[in-house]
Amino acid sequence: MKDGIHPKYGKSVVRCACGETFETGAVVEQMNVDICSKCHPFYTGRQKLIDTGGRVDKFRKRMGQQK
Repeated sequence: MKDGIHPKYGKSVVRCACGETFETGAVVEQMNVDICSKCHPFYTGRQKLIDTGGRVDKFRKRMGQQK
């Protein structure tokens, strides 16, 4: 590796919009993220089915399923 052309890799503080902070390794000192593993629906088990414009009802009607 050449000297002086690579960014300095070190500890980085990551702050989520939910208030969670944790430390990781990166080339920047701090990062702000919108979602993390503490608040992501996949990891928390609180997944919601978002019905945009009645698409779910339209699909159920087409397939003959009722609520």
